[in-house]
Amino acid sequence: MVDRRRRAVRTALVREALRVALAARGRVDPGAGLDIVDLGGGTGGFAVPLAVEGHRVTVVDPSPDALASLERRARDEGVSELVRGVQGDAAELPGLAGESSADAVLCHGVLEVVDDPVQALQAMASVLREGGVLSLLVAQRNAVVLARALAGHLAEARVALQDPDGRWGANDPMPRRFDEAGISAQLADTGFMVHAVHGVRTFADLVPSAFVDSEAGAAESLAELERTASQHPAFRALATQLHILATR
Repeated sequence: MVDRRRRAVRTALVREALRVALAARGRVDPGAGLDIVDLGGGTGGFAVPLAVEGHRVTVVDPSPDALASLERRARDEGVSELVRGVQGDAAELPGLAGESSADAVLCHGVLEVVDDPVQALQAMASVLREGGVLSLLVAQRNAVVLARALAGHLAEARVALQDPDGRWGANDPMPRRFDEAGISAQLADTGFMVHAVHGVRTFADLVPSAFVDSEAGAAESLAELERTASQHPAFRALATQLHILATR
Protein backbone atom coordinates (compact mmCIF):
# COMPACT_ATOMS: atom_id res chain seq x y z
CA MET A 1 0.00 0.00 0.00
CA VAL A 2 2.83 2.41 0.88
CA ASP A 3 4.55 1.82 -2.44
CA ARG A 4 1.32 2.38 -4.35
CA ARG A 5 0.62 5.62 -2.48
CA ARG A 6 4.14 6.88 -2.99
CA ARG A 7 4.13 5.91 -6.69
CA ALA A 8 0.80 7.69 -7.12
CA VAL A 9 2.21 10.87 -5.57
CA ARG A 10 5.31 10.65 -7.75
CA THR A 11 3.37 10.31 -11.01
CA ALA A 12 0.30 12.46 -10.26
CA LEU A 13 1.87 15.72 -11.40
CA VAL A 14 3.16 14.23 -14.64
CA ARG A 15 -0.21 12.69 -15.41
CA GLU A 16 -2.03 15.96 -14.74
CA ALA A 17 0.30 18.06 -16.90
CA LEU A 18 0.20 15.49 -19.69
CA ARG A 19 -3.58 15.33 -19.62
CA VAL A 20 -3.82 19.11 -20.08
CA ALA A 21 -1.31 19.07 -22.97
CA LEU A 22 -3.13 16.23 -24.74
CA ALA A 23 -6.48 17.96 -24.29
CA ALA A 24 -5.06 21.06 -25.98
CA ARG A 25 -3.74 18.96 -28.84
CA GLY A 26 -7.09 17.17 -29.10
CA ARG A 27 -8.89 20.42 -29.90
CA VAL A 28 -7.43 20.16 -33.41
CA ASP A 29 -9.78 17.22 -33.99
CA PRO A 30 -12.38 17.26 -31.19
CA GLY A 31 -13.80 13.91 -30.20
CA ALA A 32 -11.09 11.81 -31.82
CA GLY A 33 -8.41 10.00 -29.84
CA LEU A 34 -4.78 10.90 -30.42
CA ASP A 35 -1.94 8.79 -31.81
CA ILE A 36 0.65 8.47 -29.05
CA VAL A 37 4.07 6.82 -28.96
CA ASP A 38 5.43 5.82 -25.54
CA LEU A 39 9.18 5.27 -25.86
CA GLY A 40 10.39 2.91 -23.15
CA GLY A 41 6.82 2.59 -21.89
CA GLY A 42 7.46 -0.89 -20.50
CA THR A 43 4.45 -2.53 -18.92
CA GLY A 44 2.04 0.29 -19.81
CA GLY A 45 1.80 2.38 -16.65
CA PHE A 46 1.03 5.40 -18.79
CA ALA A 47 0.00 3.74 -22.05
CA VAL A 48 -2.94 1.72 -20.78
CA PRO A 49 -4.66 4.57 -18.89
CA LEU A 50 -4.26 6.73 -22.00
CA ALA A 51 -5.87 3.99 -24.07
CA VAL A 52 -8.73 3.81 -21.57
CA GLU A 53 -9.25 7.52 -22.32
CA GLY A 54 -9.61 6.65 -26.01
CA HIS A 55 -6.12 7.30 -27.37
CA ARG A 56 -4.20 4.91 -29.64
CA VAL A 57 -0.84 4.12 -28.05
CA THR A 58 2.24 2.43 -29.49
CA VAL A 59 4.73 1.34 -26.84
CA VAL A 60 8.31 0.92 -28.07
CA ASP A 61 10.45 -0.95 -25.54
CA PRO A 62 13.49 -3.27 -25.78
CA SER A 63 12.16 -5.74 -23.19
CA PRO A 64 9.97 -8.61 -24.44
CA ASP A 65 8.93 -9.38 -20.87
CA ALA A 66 7.71 -5.82 -20.34
CA LEU A 67 5.78 -5.93 -23.60
CA ALA A 68 4.14 -9.21 -22.57
CA SER A 69 3.01 -7.54 -19.33
CA LEU A 70 1.76 -4.60 -21.37
CA GLU A 71 -0.36 -6.93 -23.49
CA ARG A 72 -1.88 -8.56 -20.40
CA ARG A 73 -2.61 -5.20 -18.78
CA ALA A 74 -4.26 -3.86 -21.93
CA ARG A 75 -6.35 -7.01 -22.23
CA ASP A 76 -7.45 -6.81 -18.60
CA GLU A 77 -8.57 -3.20 -19.15
CA GLY A 78 -10.36 -4.03 -22.38
CA VAL A 79 -8.22 -1.79 -24.59
CA SER A 80 -6.15 -4.32 -26.53
CA GLU A 81 -7.28 -2.82 -29.83
CA LEU A 82 -5.86 0.58 -28.82
CA VAL A 83 -2.45 -0.55 -27.51
CA ARG A 84 0.36 -1.89 -29.67
CA GLY A 85 3.67 -3.13 -28.29
CA VAL A 86 6.79 -3.04 -30.47
CA GLN A 87 10.21 -4.29 -29.46
CA GLY A 88 12.94 -1.74 -30.16
CA ASP A 89 14.78 1.31 -28.88
CA ALA A 90 15.15 5.03 -29.52
CA ALA A 91 17.52 4.64 -32.46
CA GLU A 92 14.93 2.54 -34.30
CA LEU A 93 11.96 4.76 -33.45
CA PRO A 94 11.28 6.37 -36.86
CA GLY A 95 11.22 2.99 -38.60
CA LEU A 96 9.09 1.35 -35.93
CA ALA A 97 6.53 4.09 -35.34
CA GLY A 98 6.65 5.90 -38.67
CA GLU A 99 7.70 9.45 -39.42
CA SER A 100 5.15 12.20 -38.72
CA SER A 101 2.79 9.59 -37.30
CA ALA A 102 2.21 10.76 -33.72
CA ASP A 103 0.38 13.56 -31.97
CA ALA A 104 2.43 12.98 -28.84
CA VAL A 105 5.56 11.16 -27.74
CA LEU A 106 6.23 10.12 -24.14
CA CYS A 107 9.85 9.66 -23.10
CA HIS A 108 9.93 9.06 -19.36
CA GLY A 109 13.18 7.94 -17.76
CA VAL A 110 14.76 6.94 -21.07
CA LEU A 111 17.06 9.77 -22.12
CA GLU A 112 19.35 8.97 -19.18
CA VAL A 113 20.23 5.54 -20.59
CA VAL A 114 20.28 5.88 -24.39
CA ASP A 115 23.58 5.85 -26.25
CA ASP A 116 23.08 9.32 -27.72
CA PRO A 117 20.48 11.68 -26.19
CA VAL A 118 20.59 14.15 -29.09
CA GLN A 119 20.04 11.38 -31.62
CA ALA A 120 17.13 10.10 -29.52
CA LEU A 121 15.54 13.56 -29.43
CA GLN A 122 15.95 13.84 -33.20
CA ALA A 123 14.22 10.48 -33.61
CA MET A 124 11.33 11.63 -31.43
CA ALA A 125 11.03 14.85 -33.41
CA SER A 126 10.83 12.87 -36.63
CA VAL A 127 7.82 10.80 -35.53
CA LEU A 128 5.85 13.81 -34.28
CA ARG A 129 3.40 15.63 -36.49
CA GLU A 130 3.66 19.41 -36.69
CA GLY A 131 2.64 20.84 -33.33
CA GLY A 132 2.92 17.44 -31.68
CA VAL A 133 3.62 17.18 -27.94
CA LEU A 134 6.73 15.75 -26.29
CA SER A 135 6.41 14.69 -22.65
CA LEU A 136 9.95 14.29 -21.37
CA LEU A 137 10.89 13.12 -17.88
CA VAL A 138 14.57 13.14 -16.93
CA ALA A 139 16.66 12.67 -13.80
CA GLN A 140 18.12 15.93 -12.47
CA ARG A 141 21.72 16.42 -11.40
CA ASN A 142 21.05 18.76 -8.45
CA ALA A 143 18.97 16.20 -6.60
CA VAL A 144 21.68 13.55 -6.54
CA VAL A 145 24.25 16.10 -5.37
CA LEU A 146 22.00 16.95 -2.44
CA ALA A 147 21.16 13.30 -1.74
CA ARG A 148 24.82 12.20 -1.66
CA ALA A 149 25.73 15.12 0.62
CA LEU A 150 22.87 14.40 3.06
CA ALA A 151 23.95 10.76 3.16
CA GLY A 152 27.43 11.87 4.21
CA HIS A 153 29.10 11.08 0.86
CA LEU A 154 30.56 14.55 0.41
CA ALA A 155 33.25 13.61 -2.09
CA GLU A 156 30.66 11.88 -4.28
CA ALA A 157 28.42 14.93 -4.05
CA ARG A 158 31.25 17.10 -5.31
CA VAL A 159 31.99 14.69 -8.17
CA ALA A 160 28.32 14.66 -9.24
CA LEU A 161 28.25 18.46 -9.19
CA GLN A 162 31.26 18.70 -11.50
CA ASP A 163 30.84 15.63 -13.71
CA PRO A 164 29.49 16.42 -17.23
CA ASP A 165 26.95 13.60 -16.89
CA GLY A 166 26.03 14.30 -13.28
CA ARG A 167 27.38 10.97 -12.02
CA TRP A 168 28.81 10.59 -8.52
CA GLY A 169 31.36 7.90 -9.42
CA ALA A 170 32.15 4.71 -11.28
CA ASN A 171 29.55 2.74 -9.30
CA ASP A 172 26.72 5.16 -10.04
CA PRO A 173 24.02 3.08 -11.78
CA MET A 174 22.66 6.10 -13.69
CA PRO A 175 24.55 6.73 -16.95
CA ARG A 176 23.68 10.44 -16.99
CA ARG A 177 21.59 13.16 -15.40
CA PHE A 178 20.54 16.57 -16.66
CA ASP A 179 20.05 20.10 -15.46
CA GLU A 180 17.31 22.40 -16.73
CA ALA A 181 19.57 24.62 -18.81
CA GLY A 182 21.32 21.69 -20.47
CA ILE A 183 18.24 19.71 -21.43
CA SER A 184 16.44 22.86 -22.60
CA ALA A 185 19.38 23.63 -24.90
CA GLN A 186 19.34 20.11 -26.33
CA LEU A 187 15.62 20.38 -27.00
CA ALA A 188 16.06 23.72 -28.77
CA ASP A 189 18.90 22.30 -30.87
CA THR A 190 16.69 19.43 -32.05
CA GLY A 191 13.76 21.64 -33.06
CA PHE A 192 11.57 21.62 -29.95
CA MET A 193 9.93 24.56 -28.24
CA VAL A 194 9.66 24.18 -24.45
CA HIS A 195 6.30 25.26 -23.02
CA ALA A 196 6.44 24.07 -19.42
CA VAL A 197 8.94 22.66 -16.93
CA HIS A 198 7.85 21.03 -13.68
CA GLY A 199 9.89 19.73 -10.81
CA VAL A 200 8.86 16.17 -9.92
CA ARG A 201 9.54 14.33 -6.66
CA THR A 202 10.83 17.38 -4.84
CA PHE A 203 9.58 16.07 -1.49
CA ALA A 204 8.18 12.61 -2.26
CA ASP A 205 11.58 10.92 -1.94
CA LEU A 206 12.35 12.70 1.35
CA VAL A 207 9.16 12.28 3.39
CA PRO A 208 9.31 9.03 5.43
CA SER A 209 7.15 6.19 4.13
CA ALA A 210 5.82 5.52 7.63
CA PHE A 211 4.34 9.02 7.74
CA VAL A 212 2.67 8.69 4.32
CA ASP A 213 1.23 5.34 5.37
CA SER A 214 0.07 6.13 8.89
CA GLU A 215 -1.17 9.72 8.81
CA ALA A 216 -4.68 10.27 7.46
CA GLY A 217 -4.57 12.49 4.39
CA ALA A 218 -0.76 12.53 4.28
CA ALA A 219 -0.54 11.23 0.72
CA GLU A 220 -3.01 13.84 -0.49
CA SER A 221 -1.18 16.62 1.37
CA LEU A 222 2.14 15.48 -0.07
CA ALA A 223 0.70 15.47 -3.58
CA GLU A 224 -0.63 18.99 -3.11
CA LEU A 225 2.74 20.19 -1.79
CA GLU A 226 4.46 18.65 -4.82
CA ARG A 227 1.97 20.37 -7.13
CA THR A 228 2.45 23.76 -5.47
CA ALA A 229 6.25 23.56 -5.50
CA SER A 230 6.59 22.05 -8.97
CA GLN A 231 6.89 25.38 -10.82
CA HIS A 232 8.68 27.34 -8.10
CA PRO A 233 12.20 27.87 -9.52
CA ALA A 234 14.01 27.36 -6.21
CA PHE A 235 12.30 24.04 -5.47
CA ARG A 236 12.25 22.90 -9.10
CA ALA A 237 16.04 23.07 -9.05
CA LEU A 238 16.09 20.47 -6.24
CA ALA A 239 13.56 18.04 -7.70
CA THR A 240 14.64 14.47 -8.39
CA GLN A 241 13.22 14.72 -11.90
CA LEU A 242 12.25 17.39 -14.41
CA HIS A 243 9.09 17.01 -16.47
CA ILE A 244 9.23 19.03 -19.66
CA LEU A 245 6.40 19.61 -22.12
CA ALA A 246 7.55 20.73 -25.55
CA THR A 247 6.19 20.88 -29.08
CA ARG A 248 7.78 20.28 -32.43
